[in-house]
Amino acid sequence: MSAVIEVKYFNSFILKKTLNVSDQPVWNGSFGIPQIIGGYDQGKISTDEAQTVKNWVIEEARIRGGYNNTAAGYGAKAYLVEDEPNSSIRFNSLIYSGIFNSTTGINNTNQFSVGVEITRSLDPANGSIQKLYAEDTNLIIFQENKVSNALIDKDAIYTAEGAGLTTTGQVVIGPVRAYAGNFGISRNPESFAVYGYRKYFTDKDRNAVLRLSQDGITEISNYGMVDFFRDQFSALDSYQLGPGKVVGMWDIYNKQYVVSLQPANTDSYKTLAFDENVKGWTSFFSYKPALGTSLKNLFYTVDNGTQANKNAGLYLHYSQNVNRAEFYGTTYDASIKFIFNPNVSMSKVFKTINYEGSNGWEVDSYVSDFTGISSVNTDGEFNTYATTNTQDKTAAIYSYNQGAYDNFGNQYPSILTPPINRAGFDRKENKYFSNLVNNSVAAPGEIIYGNQLSGIKGYFVTVTMSTDSVTNYGGPKELFAVSSEYIESSY
Repeated sequence: MSAVIEVKYFNSFILKKTLNVSDQPVWNGSFGIPQIIGGYDQGKISTDEAQTVKNWVIEEARIRGGYNNTAAGYGAKAYLVEDEPNSSIRFNSLIYSGIFNSTTGINNTNQFSVGVEITRSLDPANGSIQKLYAEDTNLIIFQENKVSNALIDKDAIYTAEGAGLTTTGQVVIGPVRAYAGNFGISRNPESFAVYGYRKYFTDKDRNAVLRLSQDGITEISNYGMVDFFRDQFSALDSYQLGPGKVVGMWDIYNKQYVVSLQPANTDSYKTLAFDENVKGWTSFFSYKPALGTSLKNLFYTVDNGTQANKNAGLYLHYSQNVNRAEFYGTTYDASIKFIFNPNVSMSKVFKTINYEGSNGWEVDSYVSDFTGISSVNTDGEFNTYATTNTQDKTAAIYSYNQGAYDNFGNQYPSILTPPINRAGFDRKENKYFSNLVNNSVAAPGEIIYGNQLSGIKGYFVTVTMSTDSVTNYGGPKELFAVSSEYIESSY
């Protein structure tokens, strides 16, 4: 049976007091409240049920009940609970709270009034909102399939003459305007990077790398890398392993946008850089970053903590205290791949190769284009499954130091006495050159092949050059120009 206690104190409220191990009340409220209605008992508290049920006290608004003492404040007031307080996920909407003003001490960031219009919704057909970026007084909104711009903290309502309406308050999030082009950020907000007015991101659903600037959205993956990104983005997600990751960052040291395409749970990643000065993709890198950022004139990335280096941490690039092409404690060989394709309609024999640059470069591979030979089946049709493709190639060419040896068979750096012979590149007038020694297998109908021939034949050749491991290993090496001497093939 419930009981009603009439409280004569203005703005009074009820508090609960507890008992410690000595059966003494733990409470420092007013001592003037009668014990009969739950006040403080000066004597020992009995442990029988009749006494312990009176484990309540009453406190009025005035602290300790004294005359003109400080009154208890009202405190925070929660809004009324909705009739159906069910959560809902609005993946295409924005919501904003009350204002924050550090000067006046106003902080209403925890208030979301249902009585005020505090949401702004975008077209749900463009997918969920993945990324927000505030620039000046504009808010850039990245959805999966669209990029939009919204005015923030502006009065964007105008009369027919173009004047602003002074009767309306400022709109927190104004009208949303979409950028031209059906591009979004897919589900990879981690690919976003910014420098100045340029924003870089990827849309893997459309196999595109994009730049958003004052002239709108530009597809920078079209600069000579359409096929590469088409293949890489298509293989990024795996049904068995899950979605891959696209890490984007701005390298302030070289002023490049660096993007790393990382399939799920595999090491077949690709990290490469885009340079605005040449409007192209300049280099691949050997490292796999978890994320990266720039600070002043320094570029940092965070290691994923691979098996080779389990101590993941912040890594400073372009440091003078580490070797060139060293990332996360591992030094890699720098390499470059290019194509010789002069006089495209002529079948050629490539005889030599030479380059201008530093000592320490070697040729890993020098191969021609494929030559296909198709057989014909009994019905007079080409049997595509019996096609044989052959390719001419040369032996590897050592660098100037790596291929040095003396008459006693001693190699660099153990050479004892001159004369010094060269099995790879030789140097004349500070230019490095070498003959091409054929290393091809016999093609159908060939009698002389392999090292019996000098040079290789083909319409074009693909060349891969890299730094060696004996010449100033880890030091800087430059490569300015590479050329090859060729003649017209006689057959």
